Amino acid sequence: MGETFLEQLRADSRFLKSDRRLDTEVVDRLILQLNRIYPQVLSDNEAKKFRDLDVPTCIRLGQLLSHLQEKGEEACREFYRALHLHVEEVYFSLPTRLRRRDSLDKIPSPGTPVRQRFVLNDRGPLFFISCFSVAVGVAFLYYYGEAKMASGSSGTVGLTALGLGRRVREVLIWYTENNIHRKSQ
Repeated sequence: MGETFLEQLRADSRFLKSDRRLDTEVVDRLILQLNRIYPQVLSDNEAKKFRDLDVPTCIRLGQLLSHLQEKGEEACREFYRALHLHVEEVYFSLPTRLRRRDSLDKIPSPGTPVRQRFVLNDRGPLFFISCFSVAVGVAFLYYYGEAKMASGSSGTVGLTALGLGRRVREVLIWYTENNIHRKSQ
C-alpha cells in the first residue's frame, strides 16, 4: 500500500522548511486551521506557542512539523488537509505528491487500453514520402488518363514528374507520350 501521512510528513519536512512560499502569514493560517477546526490536533496553548512572532517562521514551522509527527497519523493528515486548503501550489509540489503522481502516470488504469508502438518498417519517413508520391502520381495518371486531355495538358503532367525519382519520371513521361500518340491516331 502507500505511505502513511506520518511517513509523508517526515519525507516532506525538509522541503516544507525550505519553501519560501510558507511565510509568516501562511504558517499562521495553517496553525489557526489546525487549532480551530481540529483542537485535538493543536490545543490553544500549543497554537500560541507556534504563533509566537518573536521566533523566526522557519523555526516555528520546524517545531510545528516535529510536534505533528509526535502527535501521530491523524495530526499529520489534518496538516496535509490544511496545507491543501490554504497553499495548494505548495501541496501539489511536495516531493511525496510528485513521486506519487509520477508513479501513477506510469501505471495504466484498468479501463484504458495500453498503447503499443508498432513498427511497420524501419526505413523511416523518407521511404513513406516516396511511396506516397508514387501513389499520388499513379492516381493522378489514372484520373487524367480517362479524361480527354487537351494538347497543352500533357506538358503539365510532364512537369509534375520533375519532383519524383528518375524511374517514376520516365514512367510518367512515357504514359503521357503514349496517350498523345493514341489520341492522334
